Amino acid sequence: MKKTFGVLVLFFLFIACHKADIVEPIVEENPELSLAVPADFPEMNTSVAQNKPTKFGVALGEKLFNEKRFSVANTISCGSCHQKENAFADHHPKGVGVYDRVGLRNAPPVQNMAFMKFYNWDGNVLQLEKQPLVPIITHEEMNSSIVEVISKISAGGEYQKLFKKAFGDINITPDRIYRSIAQYEYTLISANSKYDKVKRNEGEVFTETEKRGYQAFLNKCATCHSTGLFTDQSFRNVGFPLNPSTEEAGRSRVTGIPSDYRSFRVPSLRNAEFTAPYGSFGQFAALIDVLNYFDNGVLDADNLDPILKANGNRIPLTETEKHDIISFIKTLSDEDFVGR
Repeated sequence: MKKTFGVLVLFFLFIACHKADIVEPIVEENPELSLAVPADFPEMNTSVAQNKPTKFGVALGEKLFNEKRFSVANTISCGSCHQKENAFADHHPKGVGVYDRVGLRNAPPVQNMAFMKFYNWDGNVLQLEKQPLVPIITHEEMNSSIVEVISKISAGGEYQKLFKKAFGDINITPDRIYRSIAQYEYTLISANSKYDKVKRNEGEVFTETEKRGYQAFLNKCATCHSTGLFTDQSFRNVGFPLNPSTEEAGRSRVTGIPSDYRSFRVPSLRNAEFTAPYGSFGQFAALIDVLNYFDNGVLDADNLDPILKANGNRIPLTETEKHDIISFIKTLSDEDFVGR
């Protein structure tokens, strides 16, 4: 009996010592990242609450955003058309994809996405998580498929580690790809321009030219370019030169409503200094060209914006007002955001 008892004691001691030698795997925490919400910005898109940015989700999303294997020829990433130094836009009139194929529209800047109600020029996407698939499968952009993308990035095991950090296991799925890219884009908040610093009383002051430009802007532009985003996110036909492509119908491509024909989402003017050319297909090379066009008179249409109709299809501007407004728009340039 004593012998049996002694054997049992030794057995349990062995088990205890063996357990002490076992090193449990360290699971690295993946905390949520808080998004700073500027006081004059609208509420966040409701999708953000269902896909809150996390430390590793954002890191994965940024890597995927710049992954050229998303394209059929391994030459084009999201970041190819959305370049940080240009407020995540580029300088092509229309987007340029694989094999130098030219798309239908200008690549819009990627900034303050967490606060947008609609995405793309025609607002065909309401959730940012549903956007990444569009360029992946579009012939003029990446001309690939999500199945092919997953196959490519699964090779080598690098991404499995990143997905495990972000989502808890190594599975690479379409949903996780879309969610991580959206998480990264949600963090791209631009609200530290000279304008913002003036409004926050942080020691910056407008020049006399900028003051006059701000007043002229409030009188002539702020109806459409309102809120802290400098867009009311509405869709309007402002009589810009027409895209010659027969595929272009503006917002009515989405809604099927004739009164939406050739209407486009009002773009934000934040960082506009960095995002030329302007217009849905880059109709204008410079800001002065836009203002000259409004001053000289826009194209008439049955659904032309009522503000323009009420002013004889134009926004009358003096040469001084144009110069001053451009000076004010440049105060919306956030050099920290673009890394300049």
